[in-house]
Amino acid sequence: MHRRDFLIFSSMLAAASRPILGTELPKETDMRKVVVFNSISLDGYFTDGTNDVAWAHKRDAEWQSFTAENAGGDAELLFGRKTYEMMAGFWPTPQALQAMPKVAESMNRMRKTVFSRTLASASWQNTRVVKGDLATEVRRMKQETGPDLLLMGSGDIIRQLTQAGLIDHYQIVLTPVILGKGRSLFEGVTGRPQLKLTKTRSFSNGNVVLWYDLAPPQPQS
Repeated sequence: MHRRDFLIFSSMLAAASRPILGTELPKETDMRKVVVFNSISLDGYFTDGTNDVAWAHKRDAEWQSFTAENAGGDAELLFGRKTYEMMAGFWPTPQALQAMPKVAESMNRMRKTVFSRTLASASWQNTRVVKGDLATEVRRMKQETGPDLLLMGSGDIIRQLTQAGLIDHYQIVLTPVILGKGRSLFEGVTGRPQLKLTKTRSFSNGNVVLWYDLAPPQPQS
């Protein structure tokens, strides 16, 4: 992963690190929530045709302030193998600690779960590897005590958990760029899951942040 892409993920982490991404959960909530934070283009892609996400990177003062305001929370991070390997190749290094010490400290401190049938082990601290069924394990994790479960990148996992109805909250950054081709965040999802818009915020750089909750199933007519 290029350094520019790590800068993107650092701002994503800062913006997403509160339990409900800017919306506080009631204290009496007794089940952990699964939360997605991702940027998408105006034509609906989260990576371009070469898997590049540099187009989502914004560094203006207003956007930096937004990410800083939301930093300091806690979450357990969920990754697929590819995203995990990119993250683990950077955040534990001296370069990361020097360039972005607060973000690196959070990334290294948080618990991390990697879903992979091919990864033999994980050397990054506070990381475990799960080889079993994704949906079954996430259902079990939601019943445990702990912080909410945060997904960034990992499009295949987001697709599978969306299909299983296990993602509770989506924070989508709509970025004013047209890619023409790329990967859809929800490619292959069936059943037309319904979401409820709970909050929006627009920025002078053209980004619009959309907060969605999973809507309850509609009764059959």
